[in-house]
Amino acid sequence: MKILYTASEALPYIASGGLADVAGSLPAAINAEGHDCRVVIPYYGSIKQELKDRLTYVTNFTVPVAWRNQYCGVFMGVENGVTYYLLDNEYYFMRNGLYGFYDDAERFIFFSRAVLELLRYIDFKPDIINANDWQTALVPVYYDVFYRYQQGYEDIKTVFTIHNIQYQGQYGLELINDLMGIPLYHTDMLSYDGDVNFMKAAIETSDRVTTVSPSYAWEILDPWYSHSLDRELVHHQHKLSGILNGISQTIYDPATDKNIERNYSLEDKSGKLVCKRALQLEMGMSTGKSPVIGIVTRFVSHKGLDLIKYVFEDIIRLGYQFAILGSGEKIYEDFFSEMHYRYPDRVGLTIGFVPELSRKIYAGADMFLMPSQSEPCGLAQMIALRYGTIPIVRETGGLRDSISDAGAEGGNGFTFKTYNAQDMLDACLRARVYYDDRMKWGRLVNNAFKQDFSWKKSAQQYINLYNDIH
Repeated sequence: MKILYTASEALPYIASGGLADVAGSLPAAINAEGHDCRVVIPYYGSIKQELKDRLTYVTNFTVPVAWRNQYCGVFMGVENGVTYYLLDNEYYFMRNGLYGFYDDAERFIFFSRAVLELLRYIDFKPDIINANDWQTALVPVYYDVFYRYQQGYEDIKTVFTIHNIQYQGQYGLELINDLMGIPLYHTDMLSYDGDVNFMKAAIETSDRVTTVSPSYAWEILDPWYSHSLDRELVHHQHKLSGILNGISQTIYDPATDKNIERNYSLEDKSGKLVCKRALQLEMGMSTGKSPVIGIVTRFVSHKGLDLIKYVFEDIIRLGYQFAILGSGEKIYEDFFSEMHYRYPDRVGLTIGFVPELSRKIYAGADMFLMPSQSEPCGLAQMIALRYGTIPIVRETGGLRDSISDAGAEGGNGFTFKTYNAQDMLDACLRARVYYDDRMKWGRLVNNAFKQDFSWKKSAQQYINLYNDIH
């Protein structure tokens, strides 16, 4: 089976979040099962030069953007056994950063149309096109409106994957005529609550809609989680399903990770204590037997930081230390800075994102805290388990699907249900009780090491879905 996987970012070329991890790992796992999955992303100016140097120029063509015709160059690269096509237009993509520009709608209208035009110029006709999030949501829309009955485009099925429903691609209705070039009689397909909504249109036109965890698939049918898109999803829930993301078992491996102080594994865990001491020293905390909670996150409210603020000092009084890495809203940066100032030996803080330090926190912390208000999938809790670090999570989205409470047989973390600071504090208290019982804690850490969140299982579920509609 031939699959074209299109996204706005993908490792190893460019990344700003979890989408890049998925687009960089899932196609390779699908190919390992004997299929041909290729990836299309924009050719961003901020891609590292060493990766650019390995690309081969293929061709160029023009892309209709309403009444305009815009240049599109095609470059090809092969990484990790996967063929990547990078679509080049310097006006749209030769910028410092990926998103957040005034013309993002136009940039990704161009890219979505270019993905389909690309098929005229390469020797690859996919059976399935899998688009991801709002940036490529118009791929199934354009296919449905313009390409479905063209020669060479017959019988292609489309899948649309929602990674985060909060970002839907909402713009004014004038885009339909000014930029999309779609006939106005399709306005009902494109509009939602008085605006153009890219994600809504993709849900309507795709053959299947997936999310990045089973729990998130049913959560977004509820207005609490859907950011107002629940009416559309309920109407099309017959084609909605959830497949839990995985992580790369080779990229995230404490036995080989060069970023950590000492490598370790299930068979020899002695290096984990060395990593803990090194983390405490690097982040200015006192060394000792106190359990360390790691937090690596964006400082935004839906990550549950309000809960952490409310009982932070209560957790400190339980004897915990914190290793915190992240940046975002000023209110949270200021709060954690104040806690670091007030408890310098117990709260280590780095504002920003340092990938090497994140690995050191995964390896050196004893627990990893994720009290998210919503979490489509979450990869951090899986990475933490890979490093023998025990997650403390709220049961939502992918956190519910990947972490089970230590009180149950086969449990691999500590969970709480309601979005309530006292419930989170109770989970931290239970984790502390386990930590003080070395036999219990040792069994829990062993269980963490044995968890398998590789992409193999997820890839097979995607293949089954593709086969269902092919």
